[in-house]
Amino acid sequence: EVQLVESGGGLVQAGGSLRLSCAASGFTFDDYAIGWFRQAPGKEREGVSCISSSDGSTYYADSVKGRFTISSDNAKNTVYLQMNSLKPGDTGVYYCAAFTPPLNVWAVVAGRVECYWGQGTQVTVSS
Repeated sequence: EVQLVESGGGLVQAGGSLRLSCAASGFTFDDYAIGWFRQAPGKEREGVSCISSSDGSTYYADSVKGRFTISSDNAKNTVYLQMNSLKPGDTGVYYCAAFTPPLNVWAVVAGRVECYWGQGTQVTVSS
């Protein structure tokens, strides 16, 4: 059974930091890319960042470049998202997803590739 378990969300003031974790099981980790997606109330789900488990290549949305860092610990089948300099616009439910490469977040959001989703973790950034 595929499982993606997110943790690390919470409430933080603007300018603060959080680190999200996504622990994966039930599939061959190296065969999939792992990504973080977020959804704010009334908005569509968007791709934030993702990483290829096989070669370590990464993608970042323009809105988070320079503030967020994605990393992978393949020995633990876990992907992290370090979020610094958080802004109120970063507020939303953050979902971890495992999907077939390449790092095409738009294909993931559109449901065009095989994808497994976690249950989500709430991130709230207060001003």
